[in-house]
Amino acid sequence: MKVLLVKLSSLGDVVHTFPALTDAMAAHPGLQLDWAVEEAFAPVARLHPAVRNTIVVPLRRMLRKPLKALRSGEAGRIRAALGAERYDMVIDAQGLMKSAAVAALARGQRHGFDRASAREGLAALTYHRRHHVPEVEHMAVRIRKLFAAALGYSLDGRPADAGLSPTAPVFDLRREGFAQAPRGLEATRQAGAPYLVFLHGTTWPTKTWTRAGWRALAEQAGAAGLDIRLFAHGATERDRAEAIAEGLSNVHLLPPQTLETLAPVIAGAAGVVSADTGLGHLAAAYGVPTVGLYGPTDPRLTGLYGPRAVELKATRDCAPCEKARCRIAPEVTEGPPCLADISAAAVWRALVALRA
Repeated sequence: MKVLLVKLSSLGDVVHTFPALTDAMAAHPGLQLDWAVEEAFAPVARLHPAVRNTIVVPLRRMLRKPLKALRSGEAGRIRAALGAERYDMVIDAQGLMKSAAVAALARGQRHGFDRASAREGLAALTYHRRHHVPEVEHMAVRIRKLFAAALGYSLDGRPADAGLSPTAPVFDLRREGFAQAPRGLEATRQAGAPYLVFLHGTTWPTKTWTRAGWRALAEQAGAAGLDIRLFAHGATERDRAEAIAEGLSNVHLLPPQTLETLAPVIAGAAGVVSADTGLGHLAAAYGVPTVGLYGPTDPRLTGLYGPRAVELKATRDCAPCEKARCRIAPEVTEGPPCLADISAAAVWRALVALRA
């Protein structure tokens, strides 16, 4: 059976699709699955063993410069790639007008959420078969149910499985950008000592935890003999990462990474602490002990999904507010009160419990 999956973005949404692919692969051993996905997230989509090919659809970039996409022939090439094969089924697991438009360019019977359960109800009008999966459960569960309905199998007795095989990363200091190993890092890696990953970067200022919180947590980890690895994307994140690492010998800021190089570092971690960001979902999918910090956003439907993940949520009446700017403390650019309430001690206890 040949299936085309349309799930363009975001990183968390891509990862939340993995359990459905594992189900489908088990139910249909001969499954050949291609995935239409935004270019930024194609490396993550390729992590799942059910994926035969990825069809890169740089929709965000094309919409920013539509004339360039047309004149360069890029739009035509994508259209040709989507129509190159006839599929037994095309599943739009996103339920948006943009994903429905991409699905409509492919050849095959189109399946998706019905009008009452799609994120944008009008998208359902473009499908040949519509499935009612109400938005009352986690997105990963809803996508599992969508695939089961479309491909005709039962989820009874099937445990959720992201299908990822954690493998210990092979470290190369030069590849990671260290001309010379930071103090103690080379010996630690050679010995295979455990380390934690702190995912401090995120899109909204209101999703960030305090620098003092990260530093206090790093100190507790250091007392337990654990190294910390930090990534940074852009000047703001790098400034925060350097502030977290300052004076702490067990905290190491890695050079800029791609998703291909980030994934094995996360998979090999002894634990991950994450703000509300896509890489946290990847850690949870790998089965790494993962603590998520949630303030203005509600993880109920789109939070961490994995066997060793827990979320620490804000307890203030104003949370979750789903706002990128805090109305309680609008002058705060990092670590709003709802997240500042979460102590490093509470995060450490949650992480220790997951690792037990």
